[in-house]
Formats: sequence, C-alpha cells, structure tokens
Amino acid sequence: MEQRATRGNGVRSLLRRIACGLGMMALSVAALADTPREHLDRIVKGRPADQKAAQDAGRKASFFCANCHGEGGMSKYAEVPNLAGQHPIYVLGQIDAFLAGKRKDAFMQGLMKVLSAEEKAQVSVFYAAQAVMPAGTPSTARAAEGRDHFERHCVRCHGADARGGENFPRLAGQQPEYLRRSLQRYLKVSGERIYPPMTAAVSGLGEKNIEAVVEYLANLR
Repeated sequence: MEQRATRGNGVRSLLRRIACGLGMMALSVAALADTPREHLDRIVKGRPADQKAAQDAGRKASFFCANCHGEGGMSKYAEVPNLAGQHPIYVLGQIDAFLAGKRKDAFMQGLMKVLSAEEKAQVSVFYAAQAVMPAGTPSTARAAEGRDHFERHCVRCHGADARGGENFPRLAGQQPEYLRRSLQRYLKVSGERIYPPMTAAVSGLGEKNIEAVVEYLANLR
C-alpha cells in the first residue's frame, strides 16, 4: 500500500511538472506570436524599470544600425536619417514599410527581416528616448523663409515644432542632405518614397523652395 501511495504521489508530481511545462510553453508561443505593436504597448504601459530594460535591449538589438544611424540615433552620414527622438509607433511603421516594399532600400529591407517582433519594439523605444541635436550648419536668412513655407505646407502633419508624431516623422534637427533627397524623391515620384499626400505637399511647396525648408528644419531645436 505504501509503495502504491508513493508511486501515485510521484505520478501526480510528474503530471504537475508536465502541465506547468506545457503552460510555460504556451505562454512562450503566445509571446512569439505577438506583433511588434503589442510588444510596444506592453513596454509603454510597463513600469519605468521595465521601460528602461526595453531601451537597453533596444540599444543592443540596434548595434548594426549604429554603423549608419549612430549609437544614439544621430546619423553618421548626411544622407542617412537621424532616428533619435522619433515616435516609437512611427519607427515601427517605417519598419513595416520596408518589409512591405512601400519604402525601397535593399539593405534596409533585408536588415528588418532579421529583427524579431520584440526587438522591433525595443529598438523603437530606444531611439524614441534619445536626445536630438540639430544637424544643420549655422542658418542664414533663408531659414526664416523656410519657416514660412513649412508653416504653409507642412505644419498640419508634422506639427508646429516639427516633432512629428505616431504617423509623421520628426523633422526638427534632421540631416539636411536626407531632407533634401527625400523631398526631391517625393516631388519627382522616383519610387523610393511613396506617399501621395507628401508628393502633393512638396509640389505645392515647389522645387525652388526646398532648400529654404531644409535649412530651417536642419537647424531647428
């Protein structure tokens, strides 16, 4: 009798361990199935310590990005955008745009495929938390002219301070050459950037006024 009782206890203990293991496996599978946005929502709603941990993980996950975008999201190259201070939801949207082919860059499209859903969210909160320094040179009189054009054609989406939001990028302090190239690509519908409202806005701005807007934004704090 005692042996049967001991054996029964052992079987029950084994079944509990199996059930626990299956439960943990189910949680892991569910976590893997979460979208980047779901991971991001959990990070944003989490404790400050958890948010800091996610930012630290994002710094590690973005180690290869730092070769071009800089360790703190301030670009090393004039034609590469700053990511510092961008809204995390906007960053996730651009990752999706590369994966979906809405933004054309073979290198970036390949790189985005390497990141897991959780890493995409972590990278986005890391860059959002980084400080931004104006990327431009000392401004000239054209900057004031550029401000007027910006307020007329761009402020509705990018905001009065050009800091953007969930759906539109921060332009304040952005790399001037990157701004210049992006505006030209929208204007000429070259295929690298596809967004009809931007093409309409830049067409209204006019090619001759692009340089003034670039100078204003690149020097904006």
